[in-house]
Amino acid sequence: MPAAPASSTSDDALNHPTSKTDLFLSFTWLALQGFGGVLAVVQRELVEKKRWMTREQFVEDWAVAQIMPGPNVVNLSMMIGGRYFGLPGAMAALAGMLAAPMVVVLLLAVLYGSVADSAVAQNALRGMGAVAAGLITATGIKLIAALDRNAMGMGVCIGLATLTFVAIALLRWPLLWVLLGIGGGACLWAYRVLSDVDADRQKAGEA
Repeated sequence: MPAAPASSTSDDALNHPTSKTDLFLSFTWLALQGFGGVLAVVQRELVEKKRWMTREQFVEDWAVAQIMPGPNVVNLSMMIGGRYFGLPGAMAALAGMLAAPMVVVLLLAVLYGSVADSAVAQNALRGMGAVAAGLITATGIKLIAALDRNAMGMGVCIGLATLTFVAIALLRWPLLWVLLGIGGGACLWAYRVLSDVDADRQKAGEA
């Protein structure tokens, strides 16, 4: 069985937040950059710049954040804060994600109210929607390489991603059914694969 490729950021080289203040400021800066394409910003800041996690760890944590109630990036920030500083860390990360952006959004809402009916403003928002879609797509493509280390294998992962795209974009399935159907099936298959790996390791240890 071929060895899994090395992670783009080795565990030994990872950094971590130095304090709850560091968490607050880092997530405040992250949130203020997240206009239209927060996934791209989160991946770049946490994996490439701050090096708080590897691409593989980011994909796994993001998957958990997506199936939890609430905004994905808020869930992820609380997971990271709680991992290093417990409940106070989770609250610091949450405050960083919400405090400054809330002020900005309220100011923009007041300003936008006077130009909401303008064709220029509406066309500008449509243009930003296209840019946001491009950012999310580019980040998804960048993270594909992390699937090499997935226990199910690259082929199965791409197949599941394709099924999910078809179910949501083409068949218009409700998200709940996609999570229960495709997501549940993926969880069961991963459990079976990992169980087989553990059984092989036990046999190898007994030999």
